Amino acid sequence: MATEPNISAELRTLDTLQSTVDLIALNARAVQTSIGLVEQMTSADLSKPTPCADWTLHGLLTHMIAQHYGFAAASRGDGDPTRWKPRPLGADPVASYRAAAEHVLAAFAEPGVLDRKFPLAEFSADYEFSGAQAVSFHFIDYVVHSWDVAKTLGLPVHFDADVVEAAFPVAQAVPGGDIRLAPGAAFGPEVESSTEDRLDQIIAMLGRSPEWTR
Repeated sequence: MATEPNISAELRTLDTLQSTVDLIALNARAVQTSIGLVEQMTSADLSKPTPCADWTLHGLLTHMIAQHYGFAAASRGDGDPTRWKPRPLGADPVASYRAAAEHVLAAFAEPGVLDRKFPLAEFSADYEFSGAQAVSFHFIDYVVHSWDVAKTLGLPVHFDADVVEAAFPVAQAVPGGDIRLAPGAAFGPEVESSTEDRLDQIIAMLGRSPEWTR
């Protein structure tokens, strides 16, 4: 039997979220927000820096696309690490992003997806996560990455209150400590912030400064 990775007790509570909120619908709304923002970019924007310190917008988009395909494959029980590898953006980066986003949304919309086990190669080589945990991971990624894209493009980002409130406990459950300093860590160390804005609090918890500007 696979050994559970060293995750916090808070992370295990993500399994209970599905009894209080519609994770699939919330995730879809976060991803649709990201699509709407990406559709406003131009090819000249691809070289712009993002709140993700190591990535331009080009790098961030290739990461987001790879994550969409990786999570979609995992939802079908496919744990092949190559599903998570970045792929070229192609001649139309917006179309490439939209196709990847719609692909994962279709995969997550399949009946019973939250009852499945997800082999997430980027998180653990041999442990399978619950459907609720996996969809929660994807959900928080696309709340944060939508914010990343918006900041990069100098655009506002808006989520309904229920999306932000559902994202808050997921952000709290993300493990902290030295794991945030490891190469390739999903999120950087928490940033100190006195903001009272709920979305900005999430952003700060996950290693971005709410005051970030290009």
